[in-house]
Amino acid sequence: MKSIYFLLPALLVIFISFLIIRASAIVLMMTGMERKKAMFQALSAFTGTGFTTKEAEMVVSHPLRRRIVSWLMILGNAGIVTVIITATSSFVSSKGYVLPINILILLTGIFLIVFITGRKGLMRNWERFVEKRFIKYSSIEEGATEDLLHLLEGYGLVKIIISEDSSFVGKTILRLGFSTKKILVLGIERGKHWLSIPGNKEKVKAEDRLVVYGPLEALKDISHED
Repeated sequence: MKSIYFLLPALLVIFISFLIIRASAIVLMMTGMERKKAMFQALSAFTGTGFTTKEAEMVVSHPLRRRIVSWLMILGNAGIVTVIITATSSFVSSKGYVLPINILILLTGIFLIVFITGRKGLMRNWERFVEKRFIKYSSIEEGATEDLLHLLEGYGLVKIIISEDSSFVGKTILRLGFSTKKILVLGIERGKHWLSIPGNKEKVKAEDRLVVYGPLEALKDISHED
C-alpha cells in the first residue's frame, strides 16, 4: 500500500498546475488579451503544445507576456516530469490488487481537482488574489504600458475585472471618483461588447472589465477598494 503515497505528490502537482495556468491566464488578460486566448496561451505554454505563428507573435512582441510564457514553460516541464515520475513509481511498485486501486485513486483525484477548479466561487477568489498581487508591482505595469502605448513613467494601463461582490457594482463612472485620482476609464468590456470611453453616467456591472489608465500608485489603491 506504500505505493499509494506516490500518488499524493502527483495529485498535488496537478492541482497546483491548474492554479498556475489560471493565474497566468488572468495576468495575460490584464495585459490586454481576450479571455479565451489568454486561457489557451497559458495552457499551451504550460504543456508545450498548441502555439501557432500568429499566437507566438502576440507573446514574443510583448515583454511581459514573453516573461509569463517563459516561466510557464519552465514550470510546465518540471510539473509534467514530476507527475510522470511519481505516478509511474506508484504503478511500478504496485502489486496484485493494489494496481487497480491506485488507478482508481488517480482518476478520482483528477476528477475532484477538475470539479474544484471548476467552482466559480473558489476560482474567482483565486483570480481576485492574482489581480491584486499583479497590480502591486509597478515594474509589471510599466512593462505592459511601455508595450501598449508611449506613456509617462510612473503611469500604467491595466484591466480591472469587476466581481459580483465588488464595491464598484451599481456605481456610475462619476461616482467611482476616478477623475480625482487622475485615472481615466478608456473602455469597458461587457460580455462580447466593448464600450469605448464610457460616459460619467454609465453604471458598472458585475463581470465588467474596466481598462483604466493612470498613476501606478492610484491604480494600486483602487485595487484594494475593489
